[in-house]
Amino acid sequence: MATEEDNKDAGAEDPFAGWAEALEEQKRTDDKPADAEQGGPLSGEPVRPFSGSAGSDGTVNDINMVLDIPVQLSVELGRTKVPIKYILQLAQGSVVELDALAGEPMDVLVNGYLIAQGEVVVVNDKFGIRLTDVVTPSERLRRVSRG
Repeated sequence: MATEEDNKDAGAEDPFAGWAEALEEQKRTDDKPADAEQGGPLSGEPVRPFSGSAGSDGTVNDINMVLDIPVQLSVELGRTKVPIKYILQLAQGSVVELDALAGEPMDVLVNGYLIAQGEVVVVNDKFGIRLTDVVTPSERLRRVSRG
């Protein structure tokens, strides 16, 4: 029987292990009749391993479960650091100088992580962004590990 420390070590190696376990538990719960005892690690029911192949039905269902999770998408014009006394003096018409140059691509962030860069466009009197460069998954991982 695995100890709590073994479970912690396994979780440190695979950051998605908890998600896979939760998705499997949800699937088992959905598949059982309402009057059946709830399964899980303590019920003695064996835990099925997470299937990473894109062709299996289980994975398609698993991925569909996360597709509707809302995330924060933001476009960043630039950044600057200012003292609090400057923030308190801001008023209508104040101009804040940013580190980005005019015409530079803007960063597109999802939950604070850079995923793309783009240029501002206007569509039907609304601002939008046309993606000019999408960060590859491997580059995203490299940037996250550096930061």
